[in-house]
Amino acid sequence: MARSRSRSKSPRRHRHKKKHSHKRSKSSERSHKYSREKSRERSSKSRRQREMEQKIVEEETAKRIEVLVNKRVEEELEKRKEEIEAEVMRRVEEAKREMQREMMLEMEKRKQQLLEEEKKREEEESKKREALEQIMAENNRKIEEAQKKLAEERLAMVEEQRKMEEEKQRMRKEADKRLKEEQKKILGKNNSRPKLSFSLMKPLS
Repeated sequence: MARSRSRSKSPRRHRHKKKHSHKRSKSSERSHKYSREKSRERSSKSRRQREMEQKIVEEETAKRIEVLVNKRVEEELEKRKEEIEAEVMRRVEEAKREMQREMMLEMEKRKQQLLEEEKKREEEESKKREALEQIMAENNRKIEEAQKKLAEERLAMVEEQRKMEEEKQRMRKEADKRLKEEQKKILGKNNSRPKLSFSLMKPLS
């Protein structure tokens, strides 16, 4: 009877052990899950911290590099200050010479343009003067011809008047001569008879 009781009790203890083991496994799983989450959180936090540190290091490095570069540039510029100033002066002088050359070319071009304009103006004035001289010469020629013709006509009139005057003088002389001859004839026939008076034509004026 005692053996049978003892045998009957053992399955119950076994079942009770299974229940406890099942509870322990669930608890262990929850603990493991929690541990993983914590690990992930720590990993994420650590990663973010590393990233922040990396960013800070990069920024600090960039600042230091910029400072070093600026310092190096300043040192290099200070070393090459005279050389740079000399180069600047050389370029300024070169630009000045180029500007002067361009100004001289422009002035020469303007001078040539003015000379050409002056030459053209003189040629135009010369043509106008020649045309005016030709017109004046033609007018003078016409005036001389008119004066010559007028003088010839006046001379012809004077000559005609002279001839008419000579003709009147000749006619008057002839009339006087005939009158004297007639008087002589009359006086020769009868000296006692009174002198006859003859009225002559009024001479032409």
